[in-house]
Amino acid sequence: MIKITPTIRLDIAEIQFTFIRSPGPGGQNVNKVATAVLLRFNVAQSLSLPEEVRVRLLSVLANRLTQHGDIIIKASSFRTQERNKQDALKRLQELLGRAAIPPKKRKKTKPTYASKQRRLDTKKLHVKTKSLRRRRPGKDE
Repeated sequence: MIKITPTIRLDIAEIQFTFIRSPGPGGQNVNKVATAVLLRFNVAQSLSLPEEVRVRLLSVLANRLTQHGDIIIKASSFRTQERNKQDALKRLQELLGRAAIPPKKRKKTKPTYASKQRRLDTKKLHVKTKSLRRRRPGKDE
């Protein structure tokens, strides 16, 4: 079990790991050893996630999910499979942890008296500027 929040725990069986060859420098080992990790987690069908967190994740991560509702995280920063696996799990935990926090409700506020006055003053100034540009009938130019 992976701890996301004090109340949410993720079953490790719901996560699939695939090891692939890591791009970039690595000497002779780079073409032989599959050290990079592809972590695949199905958000849409997960039984560990509460419904509200699942819905929030599906909306927030809509552009990162596959058609089947999988999120894919690729980790290739380190030279060993184990460290890349831990990095991918950590990134998944952070993603799920951020989605577990409910967004704050917006409190409606009214504009202050001073802000209303400032707005009216700028409107008056704008009207005055425009009126000075206007042609006056009966005046010769």
